[in-house]
Amino acid sequence: MFALVAVTILSSCASKKKFVQLQTQYAELQASRDKAVADLNDCDKRIATLQANLKSRENDLQGRVKQVEDLQAQLDYLKKTNTNLLDRMSELSIISKTGAESIRKSLETLNDQSKYISNLNSAVQRKDSLNLALVMNLKRSLSDVNDEDVQVEVKKGVVYVSLSDRMLFRSGSYEVLNPAEAVLGKIAKVVNDHKELDILVEGHTDVVPISTNFLKDNWDLSVMRATSVVRLLQTKFGVSPDRMTAGGRSEFIPKETNATPAGRKINRRTEIIILPKLDQFFNLLAKQAGN
Repeated sequence: MFALVAVTILSSCASKKKFVQLQTQYAELQASRDKAVADLNDCDKRIATLQANLKSRENDLQGRVKQVEDLQAQLDYLKKTNTNLLDRMSELSIISKTGAESIRKSLETLNDQSKYISNLNSAVQRKDSLNLALVMNLKRSLSDVNDEDVQVEVKKGVVYVSLSDRMLFRSGSYEVLNPAEAVLGKIAKVVNDHKELDILVEGHTDVVPISTNFLKDNWDLSVMRATSVVRLLQTKFGVSPDRMTAGGRSEFIPKETNATPAGRKINRRTEIIILPKLDQFFNLLAKQAGN
């Protein structure tokens, strides 16, 4: 009995010792497993870091490749531009004698044109100065005449003397009134002092129609009035007939509206236009251009 108990006790002690050994081995295995898992996690982190670094290097490499491509394109463009410049320089360096002569002639032509324009400006300035002196002389001579009856001005580069019909003519008539002859005499004196100028006399009417045994319409009236003034300037005041032209404009060049009596009164007028002799003017330009 004692022996059985002893065997049992000994057997129990052996089993406990073995259990403890197994627990120790399990703990060691568990620790080894935990270390392996920790190592694996650390390895995964290192792999992720390496992959991120690799991606960054790939991106950097692609950027550098793009820079190289851009630099190569710029280099190719510069080479092409340089080649074109060299070709142009080569062309310029072999300008023929004929080409050089053509350039010289072109420059001479430009100089001649510049000189002509300068002469033209001088001639125009002379004409403007003459117009100013002419206007001043006319206004001085006509200073005692009512401003409503006589107006002196420069338009379109020439001098206009506008005379009202109430001073020159009776209604519907083309015979110059005696008091108007004194005014025409003063104008004639000024234009006779400037024989280098021509005179154009224009008759103007309003829109009120006219028809008599001698006048068919306002065309006839405007022409006859201009002719009467020209004839008087020639026969009584010695203005050379080859300097004068008579013309009628009828009702078609009004200064004011014909819808009112005041407007029609202004439109009924005779204009003495003092012009430069165009042939002499252009002869002067030709002479200056030839100098």
